[in-house]
Amino acid sequence: MVVGSGYLGGRIGARMRGLGGRAVLCSRRPPTARSADGTPWSELDVRDGRACAETVRRLAPDALVVVHGPSDITWCERHADEAMAAHGAGAANLAAAADGRPVLLISTDNVFPGTRHSYGESDPVAPANAYGRAKLAGERTLLDTGNALVLRVSLVYGWDPDGHRPNYFTTCVRGLRDGRAVPAPADHWNTPVLVDDVAAWSAALLHAGRTGVLHLGGPERLSRYEWAGRIAKGLGLDDRPIRPTAKAGTPYACRPDNACLHSERAADLPELAGLRPADVDEGTRRLASVALAEATPEPRPAEDRL
Repeated sequence: MVVGSGYLGGRIGARMRGLGGRAVLCSRRPPTARSADGTPWSELDVRDGRACAETVRRLAPDALVVVHGPSDITWCERHADEAMAAHGAGAANLAAAADGRPVLLISTDNVFPGTRHSYGESDPVAPANAYGRAKLAGERTLLDTGNALVLRVSLVYGWDPDGHRPNYFTTCVRGLRDGRAVPAPADHWNTPVLVDDVAAWSAALLHAGRTGVLHLGGPERLSRYEWAGRIAKGLGLDDRPIRPTAKAGTPYACRPDNACLHSERAADLPELAGLRPADVDEGTRRLASVALAEATPEPRPAEDRL
């Protein structure tokens, strides 16, 4: 049972099915992401405890993956109470409904303040923003059950043409491809991780029955400006539209300066052997065919991001 039907939820569901299992996506609204194609969907509002309990009883899943929104960090900063209701109260409802079943929560680097270059599992949390506070509340609730694994991920990227606010890779490629200015903060650092690597780790860790906290970041620490240049080079696109800028005054202003993760545990987990996260050049190569082939769609109207 994958709670969340966006780009990442769809990819996780597809990974489960590709390994011979079954998956059902659950969210308030039907999926629009192409990554969800072929995976059954069931309506669910995580803020409704009774609905959570009824859905779990009906679907009778072996495990739950919790990856629902809202995940637009800028939106969450402006709607902190709504973000907490979805992530904090939603986690409490799902914990009660799970009734002892394993739960994998996809969490975030935003639970850290961003003053260090990178964060491992043993580093103390201090959320940088409303999104980080809401996700941390969800983490603590689910970890208290003793049956949960919190997988904190760094900036997840892939080709996501259907998203309300597409990830940075998609936004960057569209701007470069169309010759439009690409604002790229030179003072905002990430360890970008390919969406398929998150899906692969999620499936492997669920199968192994892991609990506790684990970090997944990409192997490189890059500013968004550096990353945009690597994307342009990897796709053979003109890099002149890339505009170095400061994080302040942009939609990234509320993010931690260093949104970077590393793992102190992953190397010792046998189920992750062979699942090496791709660097950004390898990720760009994997995405090149779809990223260069599709035309830029007309802008979609703003919608509720939950």
